[in-house]
Amino acid sequence: MPNEPMSKKGNRPRIGTAEGSIAVNAPVDTIYKSWLAFEDYPKFITAIKRVRKLDANHFVVVLAFNGKQYEAMLEIMLRVPERRLAWRTIPNGQVHDHLGSGVVSFASLSDHGARVTLKLTSSFGGNVSHRVDKYLCNFKRLIEARGKRSE
Repeated sequence: MPNEPMSKKGNRPRIGTAEGSIAVNAPVDTIYKSWLAFEDYPKFITAIKRVRKLDANHFVVVLAFNGKQYEAMLEIMLRVPERRLAWRTIPNGQVHDHLGSGVVSFASLSDHGARVTLKLTSSFGGNVSHRVDKYLCNFKRLIEARGKRSE
């Protein structure tokens, strides 16, 4: 890549990683299916503004960080039904300097509840641990509100 400037180690984005968990009052199968509905991510992951499905494992997302919008491709790396889901961003021309990945795991607490654990890695800046907690709380509200409407 002779025409591209060489990046200096100090200019690379800082990678932040955070993990959090929350108990959700819904069956683990419902929770897992909700995380598979990537089109619903903007409802609880506020950094994601739009999602467009390309195929079963690839999605184009519009992300907003620090007042700027970025388009990225998400790739599903792992699906273990009702246990774990993992994804990563695939660099494209617009976000080649930004990386992100996530793993969400599910542990049944009872017939009507499960623990959701989310781990995010991001180079988009900001407080990653604050974002993880916020996304989990938003997800819990969304799922539990759906459960109350269906009762």
